[in-house]
Amino acid sequence: MHLMNRLLLLTLLFVGLLLVDSTSAVDASVANAPGTNLEVSLISYGPGETYWERFGHDAIEVRDTVSGESVDFNYGVFDFNESNFFVNFARGHMHYLMDAEYSAPEQASYTQDGRSVTRQRLAFTPQQAGALRDFLLWNLRPENAGYNYDYYADNCTTRVRDALDKILGGALKTQLMAQPGGMTFRQQTARLMSAQPWLMLVLDLGLGPYADQPLNAWQESFLPMVLQEQLRTVRIDNGHEGTQPLVQSEQLISPNRLDVPPVNAPDLRPPLAVAGLFLAVVILLTRRWWPIGYALLSSLYLIAAGIVGILLLVLWTLTTHHSAWANANLFLFNPLAFLLLPTVWRARRGSAPSRFIEVLLSLQLLAMLIALLLHLLPGVVQQNHPWLLFALPCWLVLAWSLRQKARLSA
Repeated sequence: MHLMNRLLLLTLLFVGLLLVDSTSAVDASVANAPGTNLEVSLISYGPGETYWERFGHDAIEVRDTVSGESVDFNYGVFDFNESNFFVNFARGHMHYLMDAEYSAPEQASYTQDGRSVTRQRLAFTPQQAGALRDFLLWNLRPENAGYNYDYYADNCTTRVRDALDKILGGALKTQLMAQPGGMTFRQQTARLMSAQPWLMLVLDLGLGPYADQPLNAWQESFLPMVLQEQLRTVRIDNGHEGTQPLVQSEQLISPNRLDVPPVNAPDLRPPLAVAGLFLAVVILLTRRWWPIGYALLSSLYLIAAGIVGILLLVLWTLTTHHSAWANANLFLFNPLAFLLLPTVWRARRGSAPSRFIEVLLSLQLLAMLIALLLHLLPGVVQQNHPWLLFALPCWLVLAWSLRQKARLSA
């Protein structure tokens, strides 16, 4: 991504460092300018249209006020052409890179895409500005630029946040950890992905209890728009036994021209409850009036439940996607559903289920009960009410219909 531009900029930055002793103030650049000439800003980009752009993006802008040179440092570069990219992605081994681009063309590309661009100038002292510039240049070196990406705990925004906090001596973290967050990881994910409903549902189904923990403002600032908002509340030492706002000024460089994500997360309970009831009613009606349709529809549900269960198990046991571990939806959808497929097809002819199938159905209904009772436990409980409302009527109807077939054949 922007490989030639990145290589050119890296070369110019490092050459600038090598020539620092022989460069006049007029010829200074971001790489070698004194801290008194440096201006530090947070650049925040609004959500884009593509699914990986829905969370937004940001960068640290370092500007040399003498030469006018300005560079944006960001941590959001990945390469689809990387060896085994999709395999590593599935396993949770996502390799991201830090990058640097000249500010004007970088910000212009987001403006062209219709995404909002906001600059927050930060009250860094000359010493802090110079230290941040030096850290970013060190971090930009090929041996330091890579990191293992995590959507919630280690992403392009948390890296920007942590770099600012490092130079501020921990003041940012101290203040934001003392403030409560507004939403959970699950709620923020559903809110931002609501423009892609099917992807939103898949993500909600795959997220475990980790996504439902209460967040403070520091944790919730994994999102660019949240970090932008939270910085407005932060105050830092002004050097004269007082404090001042961290954000000195804020400028909307380009307004948003895309659909804005909703303020709140959508409530998935009504649509999934209706979908579950509808499917259960159709299964119930086809049981009596269309046996082949009953077998086909029931098989489709069982196959889907089994596949989902396998995927949830794989995410828990074979990947580092810790936000998907210990998913309580395994009580609702699990591979044992495959074992019911032959019974469904025999049931359309009035055959009674075996003792093994009777036990299996009882276990599945017990699992549903456990999934319900989990919500009575203290502490963080996975908020999977929508999927409970979807699965419960389907399993109840399937269990009843199989038993009903047995009574009809007696």
